[in-house]
Parts: sequence; structure tokens; C-alpha cells
Amino acid sequence: MATPTASSSHAWKFTSLGGFSQARMETAADFANLGSLDQKLWAALACPVKGLAFDPRTLGLLDHDNDGRIRAPEVIEASRWCSGMLTSLDALAAGDKALSLAHIDQSSPEGAGLYASAKRILEELGQNGTTLSVADATKAAEMLAASPLNGDGVVHAGSTDVEAVQTLIGEIVGSLGGVADRGGEMGVDQGMVDTFYADAQAALDWTAGGTPDVLVLGPGTGAAADAVAAVQSKVDDFFARCRLANFDDRALVALNRKEEEYLAIAAEDLSVTAEEVSGFPLARIEACRDLPLVGPVNPAWAARLAALQASAVGPLLGAELEILTEEGWTDLKARLAPFHAWKAARPTSGVTDLPAGRLQALLEGPEKAALAALIAEDAALAPTVAAVAQVERLVRFHRDLCQLARNFVNFTDFYSDTARATFEAGTLYLDGRACQLVVRVDDAAKHAALAARSKLFLAYCNCTRPSGEKLAIAAAFTDGDADFLMVGRNGVFYDRDGKDWDATITKIVDNPISIRQAFWAPYKKLASFFEERAAKEAAAKEAESEKQRMATAKGVVGDGDGKPAAPKIDVGMAAAIAVGLGALGSMMVALLGYVTGLFALPFWIICVVLMAIFIGISLPSVAMAYFKLRQRSLGPILDSNGWAVNGSAKLSVRFGGTMTDVAELPPGARVDTKDQYADPVNPWPGMLKTVVAVCFLYSLLNWFGVVHMLSKGKIGDEASDMRLFPATEAPAEVEAPAAAPAPAPAPAPAK
Repeated sequence: MATPTASSSHAWKFTSLGGFSQARMETAADFANLGSLDQKLWAALACPVKGLAFDPRTLGLLDHDNDGRIRAPEVIEASRWCSGMLTSLDALAAGDKALSLAHIDQSSPEGAGLYASAKRILEELGQNGTTLSVADATKAAEMLAASPLNGDGVVHAGSTDVEAVQTLIGEIVGSLGGVADRGGEMGVDQGMVDTFYADAQAALDWTAGGTPDVLVLGPGTGAAADAVAAVQSKVDDFFARCRLANFDDRALVALNRKEEEYLAIAAEDLSVTAEEVSGFPLARIEACRDLPLVGPVNPAWAARLAALQASAVGPLLGAELEILTEEGWTDLKARLAPFHAWKAARPTSGVTDLPAGRLQALLEGPEKAALAALIAEDAALAPTVAAVAQVERLVRFHRDLCQLARNFVNFTDFYSDTARATFEAGTLYLDGRACQLVVRVDDAAKHAALAARSKLFLAYCNCTRPSGEKLAIAAAFTDGDADFLMVGRNGVFYDRDGKDWDATITKIVDNPISIRQAFWAPYKKLASFFEERAAKEAAAKEAESEKQRMATAKGVVGDGDGKPAAPKIDVGMAAAIAVGLGALGSMMVALLGYVTGLFALPFWIICVVLMAIFIGISLPSVAMAYFKLRQRSLGPILDSNGWAVNGSAKLSVRFGGTMTDVAELPPGARVDTKDQYADPVNPWPGMLKTVVAVCFLYSLLNWFGVVHMLSKGKIGDEASDMRLFPATEAPAEVEAPAAAPAPAPAPAPAK
């Protein structure tokens, strides 16, 4: 099958995921035409090399410029190169683990070379198969890199059995420093060899400049020059001061330092070397005075003056001299000046430290030619090594390019039920939940500044292992509640390799987790407020009570004259208490009236009113959570890690629920609900529920007229006439009964 060629008419297929259309990378034609896909339609345009659950060696091969980032052009170039090296991209699109040698296109010189190298690798590994895996290619590359000659033009002591060449390589590395070869061994290349021999010749030329005129004392010239250099500035200062004193004797006091300066240091404990006076002149300043080398000299410089006399003045000017004139000093410096100039011209290369005889032997011996031949032999293997590297590159791209596309061109792996995205670091178990959306972070504060725009509840954790390894992660909680998610809580993090880490929350980005949490949040906050307020009031009452007890105790003991203090009555406080009790009573009466009036209403009105109050309290929190949950996005989290996400990559409420698993009992589990250590049941909540139920039942019966009938004692007689709903027609008028006849007047009493 021929490799599909790029075509602008390629029909792309897209899938709507995360709020934007993502190109599907499923066929060989998709990979062949990847360069024609508008980059505005890519899920991402760049990603970092580090922090991904992806083969780092493959990422290194993709990162051509070694800047630590993978960009869209590099992915396109990798796909285009594979199209030219393979006869079919079907296996690449399927993500096959091994490369069939039959799929290598041998029509081009490069392809033929790759095929030959792949065959040779299989032969070197002792395999007779027709497929090459990444492990095989990597093993061959590592074996070649570890071989004595590995084609990089760098040889080390282990690259040869000739002892003289091994010694020379060691001397070059010791003098100039080495360069690491492909296997990590320190060795030398041809450039370093040429530099070494050039420096060796320069060192010999410099050594030849050490004539008797320069080395006036032979081997001891260096010691004499060092002795002169050690005191030169102070000796020049001494003779300059003496000349100034000869010019004007009024300067003697100032030139010899004032008495106050000696008094300042005399008050302290002086050391044997008297470093406190090291800044003073070498000897007492007098007009036209010679410098004594022994005797009354500055104690801080006495040892160096003695070394000057022994190493330079004695051998050059006379052993018996214990003083040094200014003319002798000038002559001494002039006789050692050629040595100083010659020493200053010494080459700075480390080659100069080798003995001149050894350098001469190296320049005249055959070691240089033998080393050059060894380096040339190593460099001749460069094409073979490059071919093996290209085979490894092809095998890796063949295996990994499809996975990269599913995490770069689109985010199919992230939105899949079976696969995991490369940026997902593992799973965090904490607070009875397992968080799947976990990414690595370097700086939690910097990451949170942008990641907060994702509208996700994020918990930043520091992870450690007993071995001392450390890791920082950010985990998204998308289900459950946040009641017990706080800084300091501990959990366990499992990375993609299955290693477990101790995780501790260090920072939280608070956002709604679910509608359920948002609905109950106001009541939880209200309960928390009352709990805190009650705790504060209790603490304040306790403090006030303690204060009153102390005052009472003081009153009982007395004011100090033996008489107990008379209790004081605050009339204003008593009046305030009375007013407060009256106001509280009025409020309770009014509240009772409202409640009584509420339950006097029909049952359905009571339900509507209570439901409206209940919903009205939670509605603002639920509305805010509703909008935030529909704005949740993956983009800010990845952008904070250096990604260039091209779309919003939204997390719907339904999909977000799959990113966090809440603890559930397994199917068929049996639970014993009896807790022998449970706290005693508080009867008040049950009593309150009973009262509420009775009130609801009373309201319902009153609405149906049952209460009225019971109160009249007609429940049995009028049960058949009881109507559940009010009459829709006005009742007929009932004629008033006829008036009773007036009673006859009573007969008058007899007289």
C-alpha cells in the first residue's frame, strides 16, 4: 500500500468535545495531511517536554531545537518524515508497538539505509524476526554508545590497548579537561589533541627563555623574586618616607605615626606577630636612613624582612649585609626584573605543569600519530551510529506519534473513558474520594494565579516519599463537598508508575464542586456562624463570670480595713435588663402570631411558603454555582504548566463527575448499622420533627374541615356530607322561620 500524499482536499472529520471541534486522527491519510490542518483547529500548539506521562526519549527526538518544548511544526515534521520513510501509515495510525521491516520504504537512499540498519540490529541482537520494537532499537543504540569506538570522534583510555596512547589521553584530560563521549566517558577529540601539542610547544619555548641572565640565582631565583615581591610595596614606602623626612624634618612626627595611635592599640592584647601595627612603617623614619633587615623593625614584617635578607639580599648583595640601602634596593629589583618579566610570560595552559622532558618526548614520539589514527577510526563509524539512531527515531515515532496526536492535535485521551491524557500525573486519594485530574506543578502560587480561572476546586499538595523524593501536584475535586478539604489534610497520591506518595494539602483554590454542595452551603455557613458566635459568647460569658467571681471574692475579703465591701447595684444595668426582657417577650409573641397565622392558612399555601423560603435562601448560591460549573475549563490549568491550549477544553458537569470518584460500598456489601460506640441520641431533633409533623397534620385536617366537625361532635352524622373542596355555587337562601306568637298577658292580681 502506498503512503497517502498530502492533499488540500482531504476530508477531515471532527468531534465536538469540551466545547470545541477537535480533529480526529484515525487514518493514515489524517497523518499524511497533518500539515494541511489549520493550526487554529488544533487542541494545543505547544507543550513542555517535562512533567508528561510520555516517553522522554521520544520527546527529546521531537524537540529538534532542544528548547524543552514541543511545538506544532515539530509534530508536523515528524509526521511528514514518517510518511517518507514508511510505505504505510496504517500501523502508525493504529499505534502499533513494533515496526514491521516490510513497512520501511526502500525506494530512497535514506530508506534503504534504514532498512539495512534495522536488519543489522536484529542480527546483532541475535533475532531472526521481521519486526523491530522500541526496546530492541534502544538496546542497540545503548550498546553502540557504550562500545569503545562509538562514532562520535571522542576516544578515552578504554578505547585502546596501547599503554602509551592511554597515558597520553590521561595527560591531555588532566591538562585541558576532557569531553564526554556518547557513552559518558571522559575522553579527547582531535581538536583537543592539536591544542595540547601546540601548548606543549609553547611551554618548551617558554622554558627555553630561562637563560642565566634571567635565572640569576639558578633554581633559587624564584624564591628570591617571591621574597622581593612580598615586601616591595612596604620597602618602597619606607624609602619614600625617609626622603620626605630629609626634605622637611617637621614631617617626622606624622611620618612615624602619632602617639595616640600607639595608645589605641596598646590598650588591647597584642599578638606575637603584632598584626595591629602591620600598617605602620617597616622601621623608624629618619632622614636618609637605611632599612634594617634585623633588629628594630616592625614586628609584623620581621619574618618577611628576614626572608628577604636570606633569599635575595644575601645571595645577590652580600651575605653579611643586615641593612639595605636605597641604592642596594634599586639594584636588587633591577637584577630580578628579567625573571619577573619571564615569569609573567609563562603560558597559562595546564600543559606547562608537565616536565619539559616529558613534553619534548611527546613532541618527538609517535603517540600523537597513533592517537590521531584512533580518533579517525572512531569518527569513521559515525554513519553507522547515525543510521542506528535514525532507526530508533523511526521506531519510536511509529509507536508514539499516534498517542501524541491524541494529546496534542486533539484531547481524545483526556475525554476518553479508557485512556488517560499525558498531562495527568496520577490519582489522589483524599477525603473519601479519588481525583483523576491531577497535574504536576513547579510553583503552586504561580500556577494558582492562572489556574483559578478554570473555575475548578483545586487542592495543591506537596508529595514526598521515604527515599526523599519530592513532588508538587494540583488536584481537581469535581464531586462531593468541600467541608473537610483544608490546608494540612493528608492523603496518598499514586503516580502513573504506581508509586505511592504521601500528599499534604498546602493551598486551596475555592470554587463550587457541585449543585448539591451549593444548595446546602448557606445553611452550613449559617450553622458555622452560629457555632462560632455561640463559642465566642460562651468565652465572653466565662470571662465575665470569672471577673465577677474575682470581684465577689474581693468583696468578701474586704477592701483592706477588715470590712467586707458593700455590694453595688447598677440601676441602669437593671433597667436595661428589664427593657431587653420586654423586647424579647414582644418578639416571641409576634413570632408566635406569625407562626399561628401561617398554620391557619390552607395546607398548599403553607407548603408553597416554606418551599419559597427554603429555595430563596439557597437560590443565590445555586445560581452562582450553576454558572461557574458550566464555565469549568481545562485550559487555564494546562496554560499554567506551559501549554498553549488552543481551545477552551470545557469540563461539563456530567464529564466532571467522572473525574472524581466518591467512596461507595461495593455491590452486595452487608452493613451492620449498629454502632456500639455511638453517642447517645439527642431527643430534641426528634421532638422538633414530631411537633412540625403534628402542625402539618393539623393544618391539613383543618383545611378539609375535619377539625371543625370534630369540635361540633358531628363527625359521625355529617361524614357523608363532608366535601373536600369548597362549593363553587352560592348556597340557596333559607327562609327565616315565622315569628312565634306573643304570649298572653298575665291576669291582674286580685285585690
